Amino acid sequence: MSYKEQRAAIQQKIEAFDKEGFEQLALEVFRFQAAHNPLYGRYLSLLGIDIQSVASLSQISYLPIQLFKSHIVKTGDWQEQAIFTSSGTTGSDTSSHYVRDLDFYKRNTVRGFQQFYGHPADWLVLALLPSYLERTGSSLVVMAEHFIQLSKYPQSGFFLNNMEDLLDLLRSSRPYLQPSTPPYLLLGVSFALLDLAEQHPLDLRHVTIMETGGMKGRRRELTRSELHGKLKTAFNAPAIHSEYGMTELFSQAYSKGNGLFYPAATLRAATREITDPLSPQQPGKTGVLNLIDLANFDTCSFIATDDLGRVFPDGSFEVLGRADNSDVRGCNLMVG
Repeated sequence: MSYKEQRAAIQQKIEAFDKEGFEQLALEVFRFQAAHNPLYGRYLSLLGIDIQSVASLSQISYLPIQLFKSHIVKTGDWQEQAIFTSSGTTGSDTSSHYVRDLDFYKRNTVRGFQQFYGHPADWLVLALLPSYLERTGSSLVVMAEHFIQLSKYPQSGFFLNNMEDLLDLLRSSRPYLQPSTPPYLLLGVSFALLDLAEQHPLDLRHVTIMETGGMKGRRRELTRSELHGKLKTAFNAPAIHSEYGMTELFSQAYSKGNGLFYPAATLRAATREITDPLSPQQPGKTGVLNLIDLANFDTCSFIATDDLGRVFPDGSFEVLGRADNSDVRGCNLMVG
């Protein structure tokens, strides 16, 4: 089968995917990328991996996420429609994720959100993402903009310099003020939600507040439990939801406030030993997260992240912070 035929068959399967047969499809994507992604193929070759002998997820090797900073990661030869870039707030080089089909990315974000919250069209979406709006290349802005466009409520939108409009909408979110009040989603970067909480504490018990993580250098970093505690108090909220995503991923995971993220159907997490990146970790033990994102079939679906976490037997996972680079050994096989 030719590259073009393989790619078309894989995309069709991913578009229709609903969790059944994840391992089989992941192995198909693995062989496709091993053959047609020069960077990943070279990495597997340096590790001495026999592609044909890989018969289970536990045998798959993950590409270090740092390589998205130093290399162009593509499966096949194609012209990108967009490039997603990371913020680079720590002063390090930014990651670049080349996007072959922007519409596919948008459709995939809808499928992932719909799995946990229903269709974005049924939500009034309020996006508070100042640091992302102030730069180009944010995958999160593309996702939020798509949800806003899909929303059947014209009040949906981004809020950057129009805080009074946002406050008016949030105040009107209470069902006893409007019996037909739609469900509200307040999607915000952590520091912006904290600013809102400190400057304008409101009763938002009827709003789904979803943080996307990150202080972006604007504030002291907090643990997720600290952040959620402050937001729950200020907004009288029973829970704070979270979205887990990154520049290098096309799929997301969501938490409804219990500290556990549940991945979209196209995403799966595992952990590896902290000091040995080639050794898988048992479920429930702290390790560094490895992610399989089937939706990354045009780039690389197998990513060794720098996030510490725990993965549980039901597929949910916790994110516990960043791994210390001094402890992550062996991932530098191709870096530099």
